[in-house]
Amino acid sequence: MESSKRQFVLRGFMEKQGFRVFAFEGIASDRSRSMFTVRANLALSRTYGIQLQELPLLCRAVLERTFDGEEKRAFEYNEKDMRDHAATVAEKAAAASQRKAPRKPVNERLGVTWRSPQR
Repeated sequence: MESSKRQFVLRGFMEKQGFRVFAFEGIASDRSRSMFTVRANLALSRTYGIQLQELPLLCRAVLERTFDGEEKRAFEYNEKDMRDHAATVAEKAAAASQRKAPRKPVNERLGVTWRSPQR
């Protein structure tokens, strides 16, 4: 079964020895279901500035990227994945900081109506 024909739904997580282990249910195109786990090292995630709220989506991305239909059911969001994510975030932040702020057009009549003398 191809990974593109399989959806992964988060079913929960647990903490185990400094790791957060996410449980996902994989739903194939024929509606068959399988359970998968992806674990992430919490100390490393803090090192790379990854927030806990981001981990479920990042772990699901690991499944979508690496699941190839084999019997493997346990995966890991490893340091290389975290480093790549941190680099992508840094690139986006650098690009956003280099963009110029939009200029507001200067209107010479700005405030004229409330400053003009009353008739």
